[in-house]
Amino acid sequence: MTASDAEPAPAAPGLSDRDRALLALERRSWAGPGAKERAIREELGISPVRYFQLLNALIEDERALREDPVTVNRLRRLKAARRERR
Repeated sequence: MTASDAEPAPAAPGLSDRDRALLALERRSWAGPGAKERAIREELGISPVRYFQLLNALIEDERALREDPVTVNRLRRLKAARRERR
């Protein structure tokens, strides 16, 4: 078997549709109090607490960074700033 006969290595799996939806929701701006929480429940069908748990884990995923570096880096900076205030 030669190098040209070898199958290419499988690509690392990308983000799930749910992960992309989390990032898309986080990119949006919100008109008033409660609007984001309402959108989380209506569009994603999860509680705001679960949303933030998932989002917190997602921003540590390098695939998310490759998918949306602006949003992920902004969220990482906010997380680091909150950690420093404690």
